[in-house]
Amino acid sequence: MTSLQDRAALLDDAAFAARPVPQLPPDQALSIEDAYAIQALVVAQRLARGERLVGLKLGLTSKAKMKQVGVNEVILGQLTDAMHRDEGDSLDLGPFIHPRVEPEIAFVLRGPLPPDPTPEEALTCVEAVAPALEIIDSRYDGFRFDLGDVIADNASSAGYVLGREFPPETDIGDIAISIAMSDGPEETGSSAAILGHPLNALAAAGRLSAARGITTSAGDVVLAGAATAAIPLSAGAVIGADFGPLGRIDLRLSPPPPPET
Repeated sequence: MTSLQDRAALLDDAAFAARPVPQLPPDQALSIEDAYAIQALVVAQRLARGERLVGLKLGLTSKAKMKQVGVNEVILGQLTDAMHRDEGDSLDLGPFIHPRVEPEIAFVLRGPLPPDPTPEEALTCVEAVAPALEIIDSRYDGFRFDLGDVIADNASSAGYVLGREFPPETDIGDIAISIAMSDGPEETGSSAAILGHPLNALAAAGRLSAARGITTSAGDVVLAGAATAAIPLSAGAVIGADFGPLGRIDLRLSPPPPPET
């Protein structure tokens, strides 16, 4: 096995067993090319277990996060059907390591994204827009990673919930969004925090997926990126996210298992 395959196997095992792994030391930092190569291997292992690709997710879509990491480009991850959760489900946190949740704008595609679309061209590929929750779960100790680490880890992809779908021409440019966990603090933001407009993220998804040889098709979901800071999840809590004109999503978390006797 090559070192890239070893790293992919390590990350896949971490996700499968819900056990974190150490971040790579600085002298072994991954290049962007190697990081995406590892991501492809990680996703391939999920597909080999019977999962199928259903879309894309964008990361680092706020200017503040880009500045923090020292980049000027968003990152891409891939979604599989095993990551999808229905809104009415009770989410079991057992399969996760240290999950967090973010409110996002989602696009449901009517056809494949072109390789370098303008936001307007990307919009012609959209069947519907929807509010969404993304569950992220870094496979690294302490949720600590650098840019290469997080790309290799499939951009911390772990799960997502879609709300009600709206027509593609719905105005999503500057929607006030809030999210809170029961008995916890509230995070607030706007869809405008997503690269100035979520359509800019959709166009970036077309560009990045084409560069990595990842195809999109009708029915795929594209998560445009976080509109607020992420909230850590706690068993037994309820997450509520308000998207103004796009409505609300509530996500109930299963209670912790009873103590062993």
